[in-house]
Order: sequence, then structure tokens, then C-alpha cells
Amino acid sequence: MIIDFEPGDKVFNPNNEEWGIGQVQSIIKDKITVNFENVGKKVINANNIELKKVYE
Repeated sequence: MIIDFEPGDKVFNPNNEEWGIGQVQSIIKDKITVNFENVGKKVINANNIELKKVYE
């Protein structure tokens, strides 16, 4: 699996849009830590949840 994110990228989870926009904090193997505006920090398993990049 190729993870096309870098720390600082803005992302959202299309399955949980109520989380709001998040900013990627770190990427370690297939785990992406994202700080979301409405729910705080979440550790996302990239094999189970697909994040979408926000282009400003």
C-alpha cells in the first residue's frame, strides 16, 4: 500500500465527515496520526480507513 500523505497535509475521513478536517501529524508504517478539528487526535490504520486529501 502506498500512503500519499506527509505530515502537515490536510485530510478528511469520508466515512466520518463529522470529524471535520484533520492535519496529519505523523506516519509510521500504515498508521497515520491525524488531529481532527472536531474529535481531536486519532490514529488511523491506512489498511482499514481511506483518508482523502484536502486541496486548498
